[in-house]
Amino acid sequence: MGLFERYLTIWVGLGIAAGVMLGLLMPGVFQAIALIEFAHVNLVVAVLIWIMIYPMMIQIDWRAVKDIHKKPQGLFLTLVINWLVKPFTMAALGVLFFQYIFAPWVDPQSAQEYIAGMILLGVAPCTAMVFIWSQLVKGDANYTLVQVSVNDLIMVVAFAPIAAFLLGVTDVTVPWETLLISTILYVVLPLVAGIATRFVLAKRSADAVGQFVAQLKPWSIVGLIATVVLLFGFQANTIIEKPLVIVLIAIPLILQTYGIFFISWWAAKRLNLPHNVAGPACLIGTSNFFELAVAVAISLFGLNSGAALATVVGVLVEVPVMLSLVAMVNKWRPAQ
Repeated sequence: MGLFERYLTIWVGLGIAAGVMLGLLMPGVFQAIALIEFAHVNLVVAVLIWIMIYPMMIQIDWRAVKDIHKKPQGLFLTLVINWLVKPFTMAALGVLFFQYIFAPWVDPQSAQEYIAGMILLGVAPCTAMVFIWSQLVKGDANYTLVQVSVNDLIMVVAFAPIAAFLLGVTDVTVPWETLLISTILYVVLPLVAGIATRFVLAKRSADAVGQFVAQLKPWSIVGLIATVVLLFGFQANTIIEKPLVIVLIAIPLILQTYGIFFISWWAAKRLNLPHNVAGPACLIGTSNFFELAVAVAISLFGLNSGAALATVVGVLVEVPVMLSLVAMVNKWRPAQ
């Protein structure tokens, strides 16, 4: 492991601190960057995520992708966790904490909005960051691509009805622009670029692909740290002004993330999945498509609503928690 990967947790911690500090010192700069968006997708963050996942896309071998159907258990696990388990456990935890455990500290209206935001996170499986988590645990790049692609296809038809059922409303409108643009920016464009790069490099020599990916890996980690700085910089004032609310929302979100991961890991072991498939399969089920969740929360409940705040807390919690899960997966890798 390189210097960046070896001390990744430290770099992310420094990135969080730097983001909050810079957000407080230079709010105008972060507000300007936040406005560079289209359909609730921030284009600066999109570029950074693109930098993160591009190296993994180069590693995808299309000759291996066509053989995924021969080992469907990992895909089956991902789909069951994402669509039959995660949305409903998220809703249950939201109700448990905000209608009962935290009831003395949260008014009923805010509690309902926080629950709604948590539900929207639970119904939106991750599209982009999955690739960086998979890369960090040395996952099967081909299998990860198929898992993400199938999830995206299911999300088109399943997101609205599941969200509507759990929220108890009938007018959930999927922001199709957000979904489409995110998929294009986070999957299609880097995938096309990766395929083209791999094709060119493979013509040069058998080792060219591996050597080029090794050169790009530090940039992938830099992209992750820069993304963390921006995300925490965007929300610096909220973090300072509402620390108790953020902690209250973060507790069930963190429990949900670890709970889903351990359920997935147990199932992966029962299915005898190879480590490079089990790791990404479990991490896909635990991370969230926060752009979609934030966009729907704003459209349904408003920019300053508790639901929108809950989805933002999901963004803030995800990176540190997912890094801890990445560390676990790497620690549990079988000795070779």
